[in-house]
Amino acid sequence: MTNNDQYDVIVIGTGAGGGTIAHTLAASGKRILLLERGDFLPRETENWDSEAVFLKGRYISADTWTDADGKTFQPQVHYFVGGATKLYGAALYRLRPQDFGVIRHVDGESPAWPLDYDDFEPWYTKAEWLYQVHGSHGADPTEGTWSRQYPWPAVSHEPRIQEISDSLAAGGYHPFPAPCGIQLDEADRARSTCIRCTWCDGYPCLVHAKSDAETIAVRPLLTAPNVTLLVVAEAVKLETDPTGRTVTGVVVSHGDELERYRGDIVVVAAGASNSAKLLLQSANDQHPRGLANGSDQVGRNYMFHNSKAVVALAKEPNDTVFQKTLGINDFYSAGDASEFPLGNIQMVGKSNGWAMKGEEPKLTLLAPHWSLDEVAEHAVDFWLTTEDLPDPANRVTLDGQGRIVLSYTSNNDAEADGLYHELKKILNHVGMAQHHVLRKNFYMSMDIPVAGVAHQAGTCRFGTDPATSVLDVNCKAHELDNLYVVDSSFFPSIGAVNPALTVMANAIRVGEHLTERLG
Repeated sequence: MTNNDQYDVIVIGTGAGGGTIAHTLAASGKRILLLERGDFLPRETENWDSEAVFLKGRYISADTWTDADGKTFQPQVHYFVGGATKLYGAALYRLRPQDFGVIRHVDGESPAWPLDYDDFEPWYTKAEWLYQVHGSHGADPTEGTWSRQYPWPAVSHEPRIQEISDSLAAGGYHPFPAPCGIQLDEADRARSTCIRCTWCDGYPCLVHAKSDAETIAVRPLLTAPNVTLLVVAEAVKLETDPTGRTVTGVVVSHGDELERYRGDIVVVAAGASNSAKLLLQSANDQHPRGLANGSDQVGRNYMFHNSKAVVALAKEPNDTVFQKTLGINDFYSAGDASEFPLGNIQMVGKSNGWAMKGEEPKLTLLAPHWSLDEVAEHAVDFWLTTEDLPDPANRVTLDGQGRIVLSYTSNNDAEADGLYHELKKILNHVGMAQHHVLRKNFYMSMDIPVAGVAHQAGTCRFGTDPATSVLDVNCKAHELDNLYVVDSSFFPSIGAVNPALTVMANAIRVGEHLTERLG
């Protein structure tokens, strides 16, 4: 094994957590090593090829995981510089204030966080400005206080989506412009990068206009003299000193070699499943159940949202290109519609024939993609998100070969069904019932399976009690003096909106804490 240089900080992972904290720390002048198990995602025509992306899974990792019954599956994870953000939809929502407290659900309680919304608000603002979010604070009555307006105005609705928004408002609903992380300056077209195409949700961005962690956080560091990026470099073990209190080395599989890197601070941000895996496979005499796992909490409380993708078909065509501009939170909290919270409704990327075949292979098996393209011309696409409750039995463990075993049982299904019911009422209200297909409302829906791990969270929750949490309020492991975790693993609960902005905000928060610690 090759021993390499000493760094002030080693960051494992380059996504929303790792990329953002590296960007925050870089200004300190400290020596930073940024490790990424993948490579740069190639810029190629296949970036915007629906068949390549959805049907052939060109950018999905070849990893194999197993479920609790021993059945293998290919998780929809992506290992590139920028992590999962390279193919995310860049919907950058804040959690709502109530998400930081105890919430009663049909299947149990969502626990409180050790910090509240007001604690996170300054970091949300910094993250929105770093990631150049377009939006309009004050438009959604469920949002919390905000100290600064978004850096860019909301992306305007295209005509069909504006019609839907106007009809919803006339019906007493509260549609709002969805916060979008794209680099588009509508006031100055000469500076525009995003061409507002349909190739956003689930695709890499060929023109680097998506506000992903590579484009926003990592690329600006490539010329920094104090930052070293090592790609195709997977961290496989963390080593400690004899006391078990300090991480002394990170063992990295780099090419065909094992290399050891040393750092004063080690930050893990490999994603909720892989961060848990790294800690578990770093077991030693002082940490026999895995690093930082004296509480047996590492890997537990896995969450990934109870979500549905829904395609509503109408008689009139929908020629919208960039569709992700509208959100509805009228059912986010308990109220007249339900005794329990139901969740968030937002638009999702415009469907097409290849995407339908990739997402619903059994339903569309006999349909040629061109016929589905004709169907998609009449589609309006929605994403429904209901909170997934933390459950200690929903967990990441390792098999005898060190591969991830993901044991998961969904919950809050009744709430998810309730949100779907409310969406159907909305669609009737905005005229879909009068412009139907097959003489009735027709909905093609997809319940996101366990392999769809885009919103995974919770495997190393933070808290004040070492018996029930892995990390303290600064996301440092209770049991180690220099180990931090800053991806979505730290979430005690997941709320019902996309988690990326909360990960980014927390990474800035912890990064500024580490800057002070390092002096």
